[in-house]
Amino acid sequence: MFTIDSESPLELMGVPGSPYTRKMLGLLRYRRIPYRLLPGSRHLIRQDETRFRRRAEPKVPLLPTFYIKDEEGKEQAVCDSSPVLRDLENSFKERSVIPDDPLMALVNSTIEDYADEWLTKAMFHYRWTYAADIQKAGDILPRWTNICAAEEEIMARSAAIRDLPISRLHYVGSNSVTKDTIEKSFKRFIGLLDKHLTELPFILGKRPSSCDFAVFGQLTCLALFDPTPQQLILQHYPRVYAWTEVVEDLSGYELLANDWLQSPSLPQTLLDILHEVGRLYAPYLLANAKAIAENSERLQLELDGRPWEQTPFPYQVKCLQKIREEYSELAAEQKLLAQTVLNSSGLTALFADD
Repeated sequence: MFTIDSESPLELMGVPGSPYTRKMLGLLRYRRIPYRLLPGSRHLIRQDETRFRRRAEPKVPLLPTFYIKDEEGKEQAVCDSSPVLRDLENSFKERSVIPDDPLMALVNSTIEDYADEWLTKAMFHYRWTYAADIQKAGDILPRWTNICAAEEEIMARSAAIRDLPISRLHYVGSNSVTKDTIEKSFKRFIGLLDKHLTELPFILGKRPSSCDFAVFGQLTCLALFDPTPQQLILQHYPRVYAWTEVVEDLSGYELLANDWLQSPSLPQTLLDILHEVGRLYAPYLLANAKAIAENSERLQLELDGRPWEQTPFPYQVKCLQKIREEYSELAAEQKLLAQTVLNSSGLTALFADD
């Protein structure tokens, strides 16, 4: 846990093409937390030290990068959005994005994790698989990090940007074997979200939760930027496109008492979303954890009746541990209520004892 100074603007580095940057910017606007968004290029900051002071370096250079002080007051560079989001809950009490109902908080964390770790597979897949998406990303992403760069520099950056993510698709799980599974899963989820939004303005009721901002972050790419999924959404699910634009800035959205849903009476549209999470993400997380525990070089399993294979991903073991810890902290009666929700969704196995 880090100390976040509630008296000074939160500083972070990020770019519009980063779904996690957009997740956190949307959340900060909604929560009315002052922030400073630094240029999304460490190279630029190092080049212009008269304008930007030198900052701490993260262990892994990912976006967004938050500059937060540790318990000793030393600046640390942190790149994991979900823990920072929860540290913000401790420093800023107004307009919380974590439901006060413990079971709904668990549902929130599970859907947030699904968006951050599974829905992002669709984001990477579409952006770096289809020619139009690769071309747009190569054209726009380097200009976002250095708008004044010469065209020769942009061309070199474009080639590097196109080559690096494509070479890392095996970590995400996008390949010829998994292509259909990723795309069918994405289309199902978008259809379910579209149907849910005919009943409620947000995933867990009439006020946004952190899972809304996680889904929103991925959709800023899939709905608003990348041509192939954008065309799909505009043609079949324009409500989802509109929702993504709305969530961009909820700073003026006012809250009322009991805006969040209360367990265990959840609408069928939300239960259907949870069933989709349990359908693919739950067995994937468990198989990934098993592969990491066994030091396997390849993760191979069957998902939704199709083969799935990729390089195991150690970070997602931490994701599984986090939501299991949250479940373990539920009181006995809350766990009984949880079973009502989890049994029909395929999520029970996530919280089973090893």
